[in-house]
Amino acid sequence: MLVHRGTLTRAAFGVYRFPHYPAGEHDGHMLAVLWTRAPEACLSHESALDAYGISDVNPNRIHVTVGEQRRLRRSNGEEYVVHYENLIRTQVGWWQEIPTVTPRTAVEQCLVYGTPIYLLRQAIERGHAQGFIKASECDELTGALEARHER
Repeated sequence: MLVHRGTLTRAAFGVYRFPHYPAGEHDGHMLAVLWTRAPEACLSHESALDAYGISDVNPNRIHVTVGEQRRLRRSNGEEYVVHYENLIRTQVGWWQEIPTVTPRTAVEQCLVYGTPIYLLRQAIERGHAQGFIKASECDELTGALEARHER
């Protein structure tokens, strides 16, 4: 009814916005998280690396992680890649008021996902330089990256 009256506009199935507020540059990322309708959903993988600006990765779709027990049956999700993983509270943070995995978790996810090594090395170095990744975490991630490279 509110859509019919013009009070709200429909952004996606079950997701509405007030037309009086201008759309922000990160609305697509927030819409991806809300599209899942899962309270634990968050930006992840290459999308998180891109959001934090610690890698030159340029994902062609938005990566979102939901819990392993979730099964999404939504239409119009062609622009999203949904990953199923149970994350603990310390693996999720906030970026531009959007739930997003931490930079360390994003690098770990991308190691498994198959992101090119040079982009992950760049994410580790920049993440450490910008204070997103601690020195001890940097060493652990570099070791995991080298182990993947050797395989």
